[in-house]
Amino acid sequence: MEQWKKAFQIAAVYIGTIVGAGFATGKEIIEFFSQYGFIGLFGIFISGYLFIFFGIKMMVIAVRINAKSYEQLNNYLFGPFSKLLNIFMLIMLIGVTSVMLSGAGAVFEEHFFIPKFYGVILTIVLACLVMILGTKGIVYVNSFVVPVMIGFCFFLALHAVTLPSFLDQLFQKPISERPFIGLISPFTYTAFNLALAQAVLVPLASEIKDERVIKRGGMIGGILLTIILLANHTILIMLPNFHIYEIPMAVMMQKLASYLYVAYIFIIYSEIFTSIIGNSYGIEKQLQNYINIHRKWLYGFIFFLAFIISQIEYGKLLSFLYPLFGYISIIFILLLWRKSYDL
Repeated sequence: MEQWKKAFQIAAVYIGTIVGAGFATGKEIIEFFSQYGFIGLFGIFISGYLFIFFGIKMMVIAVRINAKSYEQLNNYLFGPFSKLLNIFMLIMLIGVTSVMLSGAGAVFEEHFFIPKFYGVILTIVLACLVMILGTKGIVYVNSFVVPVMIGFCFFLALHAVTLPSFLDQLFQKPISERPFIGLISPFTYTAFNLALAQAVLVPLASEIKDERVIKRGGMIGGILLTIILLANHTILIMLPNFHIYEIPMAVMMQKLASYLYVAYIFIIYSEIFTSIIGNSYGIEKQLQNYINIHRKWLYGFIFFLAFIISQIEYGKLLSFLYPLFGYISIIFILLLWRKSYDL
């Protein structure tokens, strides 16, 4: 019984790490899956399998080489090139934080009719206050926000499948001008998310150590991630012209259950905010390895840089950076795939 309990804990952390702010807005799902129609639907199942296979393998290898951090895992996978990968991880975290800030501004602009600039500034101010007061509360906020957000997604999905044109939309043709990219997207999506998730999953696996528990946790987490991806995809394809919206999931909530609209906007913003805090904390810890100055100046630099990048439109920024990071991260899962379990 205790083993299953730990397995579900691993699954919960796995899901919580992958289901971030891009997931909450729906824009990430559109970019990698929904815009490719029935190809995207097929891609979700491929991605689910990859999450199970590579998630388990990454954690098992981490246990066998006794890796306490993702840097140690990368040293094993990349050898002398591991420092280069760690720099890439730093750039990727800054890029993702910028996307999240842009998304926070988009929430204010699209749903509260407040200029994006002010929404981004307010988010940075709140983030700085949290950094001053401490980040422990963010863990508790996330433990509430993620399950509630997933609950909202399933609630919307149940509404979406009852709509008359559901089956037609489920097997619709791609709206993307490059539908062949839909065949690559499951790999870039999984690679991108696993490259980021290793920072959490590697030390967790090292702490638990039991490979049977890790394999169960990876299996449960991968299956549930597939179901959640399918639920989000189901919702988004029922929204006409879903690709034109910055926060399409909120638009669907307004259409299908308007009485929950304000609550869902709050959940989306909370998820974006916690992602910004978590990423900023990770960036600051990495920068300390290169620049030995007070953390407040590092946070100032991080938010200044992210603020500049975040002025680009949220949808365009995500559509450029996330696939780019995904393509580069494929190197990570290829090396992971090549490594043998027999260490």
